[in-house]
Amino acid sequence: MDVSIAPVLPAVLQVDRHDTVAVALRDIGAGEIVPVGGSEIAVRNAVPKGHKLAIAAHHAGDPVVKYGFSIGHATMDIAVGDHVHSHNVATSLSGEDSYRYQPVPAPVREAAAPAQFSGFVRADGRVGTRNEIWVLPTVGCVARTAQKIAARAAGRLHGSVEGVHAFGHPHGCSQLGDDLGGTRAILAALASHPNAGGVLILGLGCESNQIDELLALVPEAQRGRIRTLRAQGAGDEIEAGLALVDDLIAEAGRAQREVVGLDRLVVGLKCGGSDAFSGLTANPLVGKIADRVTGAGGSAVLTEIPEVFGAETLLMARARDEATFDGIVTMVNDFKRYFLAHGEPVSENPSPGNIAGGITTLEEKSLGAVQKGGHAQVGDVIGYGASVRRTGLTLLDAPGNDAVSSTALAAAGATVILFTTGRGTPLGFPVPTIKVASNSALAAAKPGWIDFDAGSVLADGLAGATDAFLDRILAVASGATTAAERNEEREIAIWKRGVTL
Repeated sequence: MDVSIAPVLPAVLQVDRHDTVAVALRDIGAGEIVPVGGSEIAVRNAVPKGHKLAIAAHHAGDPVVKYGFSIGHATMDIAVGDHVHSHNVATSLSGEDSYRYQPVPAPVREAAAPAQFSGFVRADGRVGTRNEIWVLPTVGCVARTAQKIAARAAGRLHGSVEGVHAFGHPHGCSQLGDDLGGTRAILAALASHPNAGGVLILGLGCESNQIDELLALVPEAQRGRIRTLRAQGAGDEIEAGLALVDDLIAEAGRAQREVVGLDRLVVGLKCGGSDAFSGLTANPLVGKIADRVTGAGGSAVLTEIPEVFGAETLLMARARDEATFDGIVTMVNDFKRYFLAHGEPVSENPSPGNIAGGITTLEEKSLGAVQKGGHAQVGDVIGYGASVRRTGLTLLDAPGNDAVSSTALAAAGATVILFTTGRGTPLGFPVPTIKVASNSALAAAKPGWIDFDAGSVLADGLAGATDAFLDRILAVASGATTAAERNEEREIAIWKRGVTL
């Protein structure tokens, strides 16, 4: 896929030379004449900004092509100059698919100037971008207790650590089997995170998610920076929790930032509330960063598996070997079966906000979304609640939901999350979450939410924006706060898949 961005902003943009539609870069009125690819097209009906204009005629059933690939099929005849959207295009996705291993050559890594950031080097060699104390409740019954402990502890900090944060959730009781296992795995992975200089695991005492079983999933070498407390066994659980947090602060406060290379960074790749510009600006920009990080020997993690449906073959072709290819196939088809088993079509996406922003089908959304992964080989495939095992690009099993997938990225070991959005959201997650606006209007309207404006990519190209964005990422990794951090937006969400007792 070749996403070429013109330096001069035209009325419409044909992303790939094979495309049968172009994207409106501004509102276009009926009767306007717009130049596209050396021709002039008379616009037959109004096309809102971000929506699509037919630059080739389509008969009913013909594929509609954007990014060089089909994004669905015409449901009626479409004339050149017509507005192309959900009224005349439908998805071509149906269910599980068969795939064949057809690898493409590994890309040549881009040569780039060495980049560094200042992070906290942990005993196991991983590098945190923060040095915080995290309070993790095993069960929803003590989620508020965890918040009270964190708030009181944070109120008496004197700069020895960078914050005390509690991550409440409603799970951990009345769960069974794999569903309980998923909750336990996510919490254990968060308890092992390099951004946490110390962790208090707070239990109730009688819950399904027992502390001992959770702690058993934490590598033994990391358990020394973890304290545990069962609220039912403490006379005053708040004071008992504060005493343990004070102990953790005393230990974690001795850590100091050290200058390290870009190879020590782990970036999570996420898009939320996409619009038609996400696949033209913010996602390709994040893809450039993913290439820079993985090219330097670092790690990037891509997830949101239902939002690769229709573009999964692009990732499969980049699998480093046939075993990795098989892992991607299994992950994609398992997720499709998950939808079908619940009586839902695999194409139940995009969201109303996505549609309003100009995205018509899941294929279109996916072809824009996978660009966050850049062009690196897919080196590994890991399950929900698992941690990154190798450098390079990793594919993580998790849904598209912003909070669930971002929590999974943090649990996998991402120390910074690059979160692209065309609609905007105030949400933040356990690790620094850098919000990237796909369009300048959003960045201007919501400066309290947005950390970086990718709208300039349309006019100025990717190269300059990539350098500026990398500088911002390195500053955040070195301690500069994100908008979500300044707004005290810190949440987790756990994927609930099983029955509740």
